[in-house]
Amino acid sequence: MSGIQFVTDEKGRKIAVQIDLRKHRALWEEFWDGLVSESRRREKGTPYQEYRSGRLKRVRAHG
Repeated sequence: MSGIQFVTDEKGRKIAVQIDLRKHRALWEEFWDGLVSESRRREKGTPYQEYRSGRLKRVRAHG
């Protein structure tokens, strides 16, 4: 594939990749979004009502 090059070690195993972002920016962004999503998989979420009440308090304090 044009614009993508693999970096290999001394045994010829692929260990890294170089991506031409001018050609494949959208591909990279999709890949990056997947990595971020996977890294956050085990994070504890905030219940909506808790978020909403905290948000309203901050808005009232500043406005």
